[in-house]
Amino acid sequence: MPTFFRKPSRRDSGISKANSNNNNTRRTQGSRKLKRLIMANKAAKPNGKLGVMVVGNGAVATTFMTGVLMTRKGLTKPVGSMCMYDKIRVGKGEDKKYLHYKDIVPLADLNDIEFATWDVYPANAYEAALNAEVLKEKDINPVKEELEAIVPMKAAFDKNYAKRLDGDNVMEGKTRWEMAEQLREDIRNFKKEKGLDRVVVLWAASTEVYVPVDEKVHGTLESLEAAMKADDKEKIAPSMCYAYAALKEGAPFIMGAPNTTVDIPAMWELAEQTGMPIAGKDFKTGQTLVKSGFAPIIGTRCLGLSGWFSTNILGNRDGLVLDEPANFRTKEVSKLSTLESILVPEDQPDLYGHGNDEDTQYYHKVRINYYPPRNDNKEGWDNIDIFGWMGYPMQIKINFLCRDSILAAPLCLDLVLLSDLAARAGRSGIQRFLSFFLKSPMHDYTKGEVPVNHLFQQYVMLKNAVREMGGYEADEEID
Repeated sequence: MPTFFRKPSRRDSGISKANSNNNNTRRTQGSRKLKRLIMANKAAKPNGKLGVMVVGNGAVATTFMTGVLMTRKGLTKPVGSMCMYDKIRVGKGEDKKYLHYKDIVPLADLNDIEFATWDVYPANAYEAALNAEVLKEKDINPVKEELEAIVPMKAAFDKNYAKRLDGDNVMEGKTRWEMAEQLREDIRNFKKEKGLDRVVVLWAASTEVYVPVDEKVHGTLESLEAAMKADDKEKIAPSMCYAYAALKEGAPFIMGAPNTTVDIPAMWELAEQTGMPIAGKDFKTGQTLVKSGFAPIIGTRCLGLSGWFSTNILGNRDGLVLDEPANFRTKEVSKLSTLESILVPEDQPDLYGHGNDEDTQYYHKVRINYYPPRNDNKEGWDNIDIFGWMGYPMQIKINFLCRDSILAAPLCLDLVLLSDLAARAGRSGIQRFLSFFLKSPMHDYTKGEVPVNHLFQQYVMLKNAVREMGGYEADEEID
């Protein structure tokens, strides 16, 4: 037998029997340590009922709640929900299995969910669902009684943050601090009335005007609380009152709009202090979902990008609010951020360093236009100018005629279930694994962290987190 096929003996490798035993002992100890670490990250089983408190009682919220209630009765299917349909591999080799999330982690049961909302309009969830005109009346009526029982509590609202809204179901004459205290009381009352074990707060309301991060106000929890008590209406958006109240009451908070809200160090500090998860920002539904999935095709294929122009038309309440330039600015920042972290000019200057006047980067423009006849049926157009071999130009056109709330509703369900799961697994602060569902993923920009916007890299993060919370080893890498 040739020597290079001969199995080395302990003498060949210089390993004595004693050393070999020591190595085996260390490996066993290392394996046990890894198992303990894995089990420490495993989520506790849910105990009792879960309250889902939704900020906003409009198209997204009512579509979400109606779908969950209909699913519970076996009258529809929760299509689009990763938690309900996706399967993840756990284990390798002979131990490999593909399981639904519920078979890996202890998700809350849909039958254990109770809903509540806050909204500037007093209409109950049934009336609001009819007014939204997303779902047909025949698909709402089977759960009419349950929806009618969901009556919005008074909203913490400031018209300066959403000038196009005129509802009168709002807290009157309260400072920012008083708003937060009232919201905390609302959460406590809801838990008591429904006999709830846990609560998750989800923002499904309109986009607020853009609030730039001010380190003096938003940098620490102490400074944030001082600004709230001083009723700083310019730096403290109403949404911050909801997030503060939720975290102080031991509830995870999810930001489904591009608002600054929890994307500030003060909220990160509060989330860590209370041991609660936070996630945001902005539901990734239509055009940005396409962008985060299609841009990797260009990057992986090493094609060049000269420009990407995106425009949308929609006519629901979100479209009305975004027709205000100050509110659109908030959305624009969110939508623009997706592409720049996937196709990075500094990484590939030959491919992405072309397009604008300075010839340093491709041209990227986003537009949203309010068009009432479309209501919730959003249409997104993308014109993508690429170039290939020897610089020859080509074009890609994408026209996505989607239903905004139909795409957002399953995201709401997944974000609620996974945030509740993360809380039971002891995961506090920013939940980066939830980036898969969000347009502008939260990240620690104070330390130069770059958000992951690449859809398939986000999916790896999601799968690994689910594995860990189910007591399995995370075994995929982002590379």
